[in-house]
Amino acid sequence: MPAPPIPIADRDDPRIALFHAVRERDRIGREGVFIAEGASVLNVLLRSRLVTRAILVEEGRAARLPVLDERGDTPLYVAPQAVLDGIAGYHLHRGILAAGEIPASAPLADLPDGPLRLPVLVNLSNHDNVGGIYRNAAAFAAAAVAIDATTADPFYRKAIRVGVGAPLVVPTVRFSDASAFLAALADLSITPYALSPGAPQPLEATALAPRAAFLLGTEGPGLPDELLAAATPLAISIAPGFDSLNVATASGIVLHAHAAQHGL
Repeated sequence: MPAPPIPIADRDDPRIALFHAVRERDRIGREGVFIAEGASVLNVLLRSRLVTRAILVEEGRAARLPVLDERGDTPLYVAPQAVLDGIAGYHLHRGILAAGEIPASAPLADLPDGPLRLPVLVNLSNHDNVGGIYRNAAAFAAAAVAIDATTADPFYRKAIRVGVGAPLVVPTVRFSDASAFLAALADLSITPYALSPGAPQPLEATALAPRAAFLLGTEGPGLPDELLAAATPLAISIAPGFDSLNVATASGIVLHAHAAQHGL
């Protein structure tokens, strides 16, 4: 049985210092810790393989969260709503925070044999888009998500929230050298496709390779020329006169198309 909840009455109690309003960039970069919020994300976190360091819950909610019985020896702190609001700097209406350890980058070589789909995020700075792509990756059973060094970290609180916890369960492959990454894909017989609204080849008329990587660039500039040249360009057909789709929406369409051809 887990230990009883630990009551907290003061927002400055050192036992909950982990949750204080430190800049996420500093915490993620130097400490390797992420902060998640909300019941849905807590469910995902506690049932994942990630290490949960601590949980902080509004005192009236703890008894209504049966998933807390699965926390093992992770400390559970309970506090009045005012304490949580003071920590967050705003009204934390979800009343639930959890701190976990960011996992190491998943090795590309550990991807499974057989058919697979791999979204590859390049220079995506918007946390909503990153979270949305991870949510799509989980829904369509992507083997992992690959991100370059310029993409927003999927373990930022907003990305986790928008992704409904998907960044906590979908493996993340991190890379900094595009050429080396493309060579590694080739070694693993993974075919790269570049999503581009100006591509001459429509997605819906394409027989996709069983092992496929889908390169997704930032809206506006799109993908770098180096990546476009190394991949098969694909376009998602949309109504004439409109520029493009949101990148997270595009990821869902192309992942669904691959799953329809090769199964979940």
